[in-house]
Amino acid sequence: MSVDRSWVTERRFTSPEYQQGLESFFDMCRDQLDIRGYVRCPCEKCDNGKLIPFVHMKKHLKAYGIVRSYTKWTYHGESLIPTEAVAHDVPQANEMADVLEDLMDEGMEEEHNILNEGNSGAEEGNSGTENSGSTDDFEDLLKEVQSELYPGCTKFSSLDFLAKLMHLKVKHKWTNISFDDLLELLRSSHPEGNKVPSSHYVAKKTLKKIGLGYDSIHVCKNDCALFYKDNIKLQNCPVCNESRWADKKGKKVPHKVLRHFPLIPRLRRLYCSRHTAKDMIWHSTRQSEEGTMRHPVDGSSWKEFDIKHKKFSEEPRNVRLGLAADGFNPFGNMSSAHSTWPVVLTTYNLPPWLCMKESSFMLSLLIPGPKSPGKDMDVFLRPLVDELKVLWDTGVRTKDAVTNTFFTMKAALLWTKGNHFI
Repeated sequence: MSVDRSWVTERRFTSPEYQQGLESFFDMCRDQLDIRGYVRCPCEKCDNGKLIPFVHMKKHLKAYGIVRSYTKWTYHGESLIPTEAVAHDVPQANEMADVLEDLMDEGMEEEHNILNEGNSGAEEGNSGTENSGSTDDFEDLLKEVQSELYPGCTKFSSLDFLAKLMHLKVKHKWTNISFDDLLELLRSSHPEGNKVPSSHYVAKKTLKKIGLGYDSIHVCKNDCALFYKDNIKLQNCPVCNESRWADKKGKKVPHKVLRHFPLIPRLRRLYCSRHTAKDMIWHSTRQSEEGTMRHPVDGSSWKEFDIKHKKFSEEPRNVRLGLAADGFNPFGNMSSAHSTWPVVLTTYNLPPWLCMKESSFMLSLLIPGPKSPGKDMDVFLRPLVDELKVLWDTGVRTKDAVTNTFFTMKAALLWTKGNHFI
């Protein structure tokens, strides 16, 4: 969308040119309101850092003026990528943003539950494969967003309905049994051909395709190796020959289980919502004043990386990551020596008020206790390293909801923080 912006430098806010320019800007913004009628305010006071009611934004711009350096209006409907550069158009999924917002809530609840679980009750199953969020699954989900819940339904897509239903389950703490009973009632009460899932298991399996599940990977008792990929079928550790299994009451259970939350589908998900997709290019559209440091983009390391890896930096949607790891006691008993280690990622594409917000952190690995992984931590990092290699070497095909196109998303790990990374 192209809008005349010569009025932006006008400092007489009552001038006809400024007032006429504001009205054209307001017309552009009306399509960018969220469900509450809120929009980012680009006035000199707020500097796109606040979501406020549309009517309040109008008053701010008339009183304080628009930020002069805000030359690409990406928060208010203007695409960062020129229209002529778009190669692969796809049908617009109007409900995608709302679907994914609900799915993110469900995913955060899932991660919270796993953290509280600690190292107790390790699963017998061991997927050991990166089966969440594959390309085929991702394409299927894009189709499902446009699929009707039942023939003739115009209010919900099947995925939209599932996301909202699962969100209610988490919000109201429904048991799996009660949820299964509800699904059975909904399936029988809705018209023939409906796509209500048959069980909670089926619903979770569907959501896992979009990156809301995790893989359970068995670990050697002595932290020598993972039973993963080439080792997935082994019954003994390839390094120390220790048995993979502990015998508990006549039942085989793994000695240790590493939880791996796949990164790639979650990075894709950030671009599937038009709201978060805009935030993911903040680093290329807004920088601090000279001499001010409020975000890594203002630092010399970021600039040196841009110079060294020009091809990566030319695509503003490529992802810059930071990693942190430290131990904690999941049982709340400080007298216990048990230590579980979460490995957490954050995305530095996001603006400073979001990149360090708790809701923006992504749990990548949950390393089991009872002891610190010590010098063997690299063994546990292998699933994440494999994903990072794919993201750096070849990238993954991703849909950008803002431009309504597909692009190849790459990612780089720029910083690490933690006792084992210093």
